[in-house]
Amino acid sequence: MTDTETTEAIRFTADVVCIRGGDVLLIERGWPPHKGRLALPGGHVDDETSRAAAARELLEETSVHVDPEALALVGVYDRPDRDPRGRYVTAAYVVTVPAGTAARAGTDAAAVRWVPLDDALAGDLAFDHSEIVRAARRQLIAR
Repeated sequence: MTDTETTEAIRFTADVVCIRGGDVLLIERGWPPHKGRLALPGGHVDDETSRAAAARELLEETSVHVDPEALALVGVYDRPDRDPRGRYVTAAYVVTVPAGTAARAGTDAAAVRWVPLDDALAGDLAFDHSEIVRAARRQLIAR
């Protein structure tokens, strides 16, 4: 590395595509960036695995509890420009929950809603979350 090069911190996050029937659970972001836009529940990985962080963030943001072992990895998303705050790399997971599973907004979420999967696929979700939902859907179909 030369003196003119700088290093950028990479932040590690985990996101969850939570499916109930034909719907996906989305949050309305309560904070910038993308305040007010729909996004997947997720957040920073702390002193834990990304799978444990995904389950924790889902619970904190939506009150939906899942066993971390029920989460299936969709993929790792690391495009350098995926987050306007800087370099964020996310491990995205998918989980299916029973019909009737209720959700309510918690930390970092202004609101939560179950959205028809087709609407989420066609919609304009925050960050690259539409891409993640498409990949999760392909994975579920392939099962």
